[in-house]
Amino acid sequence: MISLNTNNWQYLYGPPASSGLFKQQLADFKVQEHLGYALTGDGEHIYIELEKAGLNTAYVAEQLANFCGLPLRQVTYAGRKDKYAVTRQWFGIHLPGKREFNWSEFTLDGAQVVRTQRHNKKLRTGQLKGNTFIITLREVTEPEQVIERLQRAADEGVPNYFGSQRFGVQRMSEQGEISRGGNLLLAERMINGEVIKNRNKRSMALSALRSWLFNEMLSARISAGLLAEIQTGDVINLSGSNSIFVANDDIADLNRRLKERDLSTTVPLWGDGGPGSSNQPLAFEQQLAGQHPELTSFLASQKLTQDRRAAIIWPQQLECDRQGDTLIVRFFLPPGCFATSVLRECINTIELA
Repeated sequence: MISLNTNNWQYLYGPPASSGLFKQQLADFKVQEHLGYALTGDGEHIYIELEKAGLNTAYVAEQLANFCGLPLRQVTYAGRKDKYAVTRQWFGIHLPGKREFNWSEFTLDGAQVVRTQRHNKKLRTGQLKGNTFIITLREVTEPEQVIERLQRAADEGVPNYFGSQRFGVQRMSEQGEISRGGNLLLAERMINGEVIKNRNKRSMALSALRSWLFNEMLSARISAGLLAEIQTGDVINLSGSNSIFVANDDIADLNRRLKERDLSTTVPLWGDGGPGSSNQPLAFEQQLAGQHPELTSFLASQKLTQDRRAAIIWPQQLECDRQGDTLIVRFFLPPGCFATSVLRECINTIELA
């Protein structure tokens, strides 16, 4: 039986000594999406900026579809946002023609429409400039150490792990016991032979499985001292554009650009096909994949396209306000990156069940 452990992934700067309470209130974790482009004001799509608290993204999308009397497939969003938070995010509704709605009549406890505007293109997954996070940490031990680590994270970066939200809610009891995430348990059952018929649950399980393998390989790269070292044959990610290329020339210059946060090393998001690297990096990644043959074969069989993800992220526009043993932290991350992965390098967070 395959068991997917999440407790052994490497730290870049070593385990933090500080600890603090996280998500004790919904408002302790706030997220603001940034589209990064102007809306045209006309077209077949209505963009809705909506603030929600204590609600998951998929559920809000269902309620918007019901309100509009439309199939769920005509409601889209750029990314899922944490349920246990106050988040402001965009939803897109495909609605050709002149039909409009009185959005003041959309009533959903915990949700409020901020503004709406038409646009000429569909809102697609990942179609964002990024997200601003405002995080309140309470009862922080050694807050100055946390502030120092946050600054180091902004300067030197942190591993771009998939956060605990990807694997389902994981919370710590007052006795220190961690409840494992539901998506990861579902992934274990799936890889051990259980057929999951519900399409949405199967999709979440596949995502959790693929993300777990990415984190495993990222952790191994850190252990090998290769997180921030580019070798000939590495697949490189350009910051901002997320375009990738293989490092074949000017390795010294590429390593200089990595230190300047212009680009990052990458790790495979496993699927059908080869990882795209060559030379020693290819041998290294094949050796890691060989440690999990059941997972790599299963993911390839699901027709998932082999992809790459940046191995390093740098929190931008970092601010930290200390109020006694409470820290209010603010920073910006590109789409698809997890604030909890930044916090992981800086503080041991405790979420009480």
